[in-house]
Amino acid sequence: MDLGSFGIWQPTVRSTPELAAEAERLGYGTFWIGGSPREPLTEVEELLDATERIVIATGIVNMWADDAGPIAENYHRIEAKHPGRFLLGVGIGHPEAIKEYQAPYPTMVSYLDELDAAGVPRDRMCLAALGPKVLKLAADRTAGAHPYLTNPAHTARAREIVGGALLAPEHMVVVSTDADEARAIARKSLKMYLGLINYRNNWLRDGYTEADLDNGGSDAFVDAMVLHGDAKSIADGLRAHHDAGADHVCIQVLGPDPAAGQRALADVLF
Repeated sequence: MDLGSFGIWQPTVRSTPELAAEAERLGYGTFWIGGSPREPLTEVEELLDATERIVIATGIVNMWADDAGPIAENYHRIEAKHPGRFLLGVGIGHPEAIKEYQAPYPTMVSYLDELDAAGVPRDRMCLAALGPKVLKLAADRTAGAHPYLTNPAHTARAREIVGGALLAPEHMVVVSTDADEARAIARKSLKMYLGLINYRNNWLRDGYTEADLDNGGSDAFVDAMVLHGDAKSIADGLRAHHDAGADHVCIQVLGPDPAAGQRALADVLF
């Protein structure tokens, strides 16, 4: 499955057929539906219906929210209608959001076992992964890994772990040369994640300090997690993931007009 060098990532509520169709026209290879799209994955089908070539991926289906059996049935339904264009991204979600959250690694293994048994091809799945153990699981059991809220340094370390498997990190951007405005938008989007233990632990592994992560995040941290500036400077920052070993970079354009951002970036990326 060819995801292209760059794709667009948007939360489910902003993943409209119009935005996906324009992403396809602009040359992006994949459109990622984020924010834990739920079974029966009607959003995936709607975006595939509205496009002709672009891959539609989930980033990600939450294993705690939807059982593997129905998700596998949805995969087969969508694959039959739009063969070769759906990448099923799955992941474990956040412990703070799930009352029943426990033993995440065995849960991931069991979920992947069920998808295997239901005939979902491994090369049509990817796994949300940050730490070394889950990155290796992603490489061993699926097409590869979809890290979220990381930087090129993480991408380089992830490449060493996943070997030749798919590596498709997500990166937030604000297409604006007003640093204060861009950081305000960035901090609004980062606020929730700064309180989630799995992300904090990953950033601490990356060398950030608790001070970098407190009080909305230091400017240096925010600027690394959410690129801002003109389209060319942002594109250079995104290409750094490829230089570090990424196969595909998922771009999440923040701000009131994501379509304008994806157009501006397409002009310099393709």
